[in-house]
Amino acid sequence: MKIALLSRNRRLYSSNRIIEAAEARGHEIVVIDVLRAYMNIASHKPTIHYRGKVLEDFDCVIPRIGASVTHYGTAVLRQFEMMGVTPLNESVAVTRSRDKLRSLQLLSRKGIGMPLTGYASKPDDIKDVIKMVGGAPLVVKLLQGTQGIGVVLAETQKAAESVIEGFMGVKADILIQEFIKEAGGADIRCFVIDGKVVAAMKRQGAPGEFRSNLHRGGASSLIRITPEERSTAARAAKIMGLTVAGVDLLRSNHGPVVMEVNSSPGLEGIEGATGKDIAGMMIAFLEKSKPGQTSTRGAG
Repeated sequence: MKIALLSRNRRLYSSNRIIEAAEARGHEIVVIDVLRAYMNIASHKPTIHYRGKVLEDFDCVIPRIGASVTHYGTAVLRQFEMMGVTPLNESVAVTRSRDKLRSLQLLSRKGIGMPLTGYASKPDDIKDVIKMVGGAPLVVKLLQGTQGIGVVLAETQKAAESVIEGFMGVKADILIQEFIKEAGGADIRCFVIDGKVVAAMKRQGAPGEFRSNLHRGGASSLIRITPEERSTAARAAKIMGLTVAGVDLLRSNHGPVVMEVNSSPGLEGIEGATGKDIAGMMIAFLEKSKPGQTSTRGAG
């Protein structure tokens, strides 16, 4: 196969592992910086140009699109789909998962367990918003935040009011969520490929840190997940429409709750904790896919 890897940095662990896995299985893989790609969309034959050349004859495309370039990156991915190239994750699914509010609404509609979550623009009564999610302590999240950035734990009523007022004062879009104290600063990252959880790890926050992100100093370790956690993760990925996803769960007193569904999950932590060749599994899935196999081809 000839595979396009949409990545702005081929030296990142995840990108490098995907390249290694593809080449080890005898495939040609080309790394494309999405911001340097440009498209002819007003044509009977849609094309993508890159560094003065037309990109053609690709069988599959693997999107590793950073959150900051989601809009342009998914436009490039959508163009590949219009050209009949099979995506590992489809553009519509990537866009859906990147919209935190929309993704939570979709999960809620399908009955997936989540923390109590509030969303407001200019509430007349901030105290009522706080009460709606069970009161302090609570977590305030920027909708555009990634890797734990823009996530604040407000431990008291007064702190919660001040944080919410502060975010709203700078016109930031925020979610207000119940704090799952019993999780103990840990979460579970489930790696889903083609509807199955192929690996799982526990991420434990650093001492005094409630966020478990590895970028925030958290540590990863192997964990055995329950059938309910496995089912929840697989269902969450399916609801988003993602073939490959990192589903982040918390263990609460009322069962697993989904915090986020990631369309470009990192490989370093999960491969290190589990010893599994996740990159190879991703390539193996593409080997089984049919040419032009998308549900969003030509869609807006």
